[in-house]
Amino acid sequence: MRETSNYKGALAEAMIAAQAVKLGLDVLKPMAEHGRYDLAFDLGIQIVRVQCKWGALDRDRGVICVQVGGSRHTPGGYVLSHYTPDEVDAIGVYCGELDQVFLIPIEVAAGRRQLHLRLSPPRNGQRAALNWAAHYKLPGAIAQLGERLSGTQKVAGSSPASSTSSGDSGIVVGAHSFRNQFGYWMERAAAGDEIIVTRRGRPTVRLTAHQPELPGSS
Repeated sequence: MRETSNYKGALAEAMIAAQAVKLGLDVLKPMAEHGRYDLAFDLGIQIVRVQCKWGALDRDRGVICVQVGGSRHTPGGYVLSHYTPDEVDAIGVYCGELDQVFLIPIEVAAGRRQLHLRLSPPRNGQRAALNWAAHYKLPGAIAQLGERLSGTQKVAGSSPASSTSSGDSGIVVGAHSFRNQFGYWMERAAAGDEIIVTRRGRPTVRLTAHQPELPGSS
């Protein structure tokens, strides 16, 4: 059988759903087709909308390549598209060559057309802004996503979907999202917001604006 894009898409959706069922999750499917998400996972605390994608293994580069954007034809020509937190909560990825399923929070993929899940260190020695495949493997990725969604805090302003308010002033953000959007969070801190960075759910770092010393204070 020729492995067309439709075949790969259908297989990815089926395998992602099967893995979720094995973990004991209730898996829902929209009645209407051609929506922005393919499946929904019932985590008990919230329904998670999942867009399913095929992951192509690039052994030479040590990455899984995932196309998370697309294009559609309109009367005015082709229009590029991508996913936003308003449309989906996570991108599910099935890599057929590895027979493995991954779940990527939407804040990692939002606005992008392609992303790479890294299996081995890059040859150029890059360390920052890497998306390690092991970080998004099931079932750990579902547990982390459920942890984040279980918070009842109100999302602060126009912050990315992974951040929440922590009471009167602080904005809580996970370490992974903080690393990938470091420039954004620096701007928020410089504007007067207090950013609290968590690792495995525990606060570890607080980022605030620099306060210049007053004359004679030293």
